[in-house]
Amino acid sequence: MSFNLSAIAVRERAVTLFFILLLAAAGAYAFFMLGRAEDPNFTIKTLTVTTVWPGATAREMQDLVAEPLEKRLQELTWYDRVETTTRPGYAYLTVTLKDSTPPSVVQEEFYQARKKLGDEARNLPSGVLGPFVNDEYSDVSFALYALKAKGMPMRELARKAEVIRQELLHVPGVKKINILGERPEQIFVEFSFAKLATLGVSAQDIVAALQRQNTVTPAGSIDTKGPQVFIRLDGAYDSVQAIADTPIVAGGRTLKLSDIAEVRRGYEDPPTYIIRHQGEPCSRRSCRRAGMASRSASIWKRGRLRSHGRCRSG
Repeated sequence: MSFNLSAIAVRERAVTLFFILLLAAAGAYAFFMLGRAEDPNFTIKTLTVTTVWPGATAREMQDLVAEPLEKRLQELTWYDRVETTTRPGYAYLTVTLKDSTPPSVVQEEFYQARKKLGDEARNLPSGVLGPFVNDEYSDVSFALYALKAKGMPMRELARKAEVIRQELLHVPGVKKINILGERPEQIFVEFSFAKLATLGVSAQDIVAALQRQNTVTPAGSIDTKGPQVFIRLDGAYDSVQAIADTPIVAGGRTLKLSDIAEVRRGYEDPPTYIIRHQGEPCSRRSCRRAGMASRSASIWKRGRLRSHGRCRSG
């Protein structure tokens, strides 16, 4: 007797109808549960560790710095492997967890790694900087906004960028905002070595005078019957003019720093990097997502950036 599925389906109508309804319900459930994220979430089970030891050889970095850190990292519950690259004065470790690591415990593993590395840091040789742990290096930006304003000083543009950053953080789905291309402000003290030699002043004397004047030291406190009164010493720098008025002793005379050097406010020179938009210097904001943030950020851009006057976003 041959097997006839069609005949069985016709004969057992109730069973056939049940399976049809079951398949329809399963299909509807699968359709509504289907992932539709533009940038779906996925868990990166890797972190990086960087250490610096100026003057050390690659062998010293491997034996005295990288190896102790590797041994501590092997104590992790979901540890899989570590890949190490060492160069003179520099060591870079990439720590990878097992593929079977549940996403819910990855952050806890990263926390344990930081704790173990912090405990081991005190046993590293003197002069070692770090270890510096980065477990967010895999973050991906879903949008980049350029902010520029013709004629506006860079420091004011940076303040505008900070205001916009605070507003963007309130957009649903935005996890992190990084400001890129900001040139740090610096105070430059420029002098002529020939002039200093004539006055009998060395560059070290100027540096020492600036450090003494700008030192923040505890001055003690006074215990009263009421609140405790803390004593503060004035003299810390709060303006460019205060730096220019720093006293410098030269040949038994006291001169102002501005008498023997030029003191001016400027920006990092040379800059670490410069970001340009359509050929003009600008600052850029990098938006990192936490869920569906792209559309919300686009709506924010259309509705909010128009309120920032001279600033334009691209």
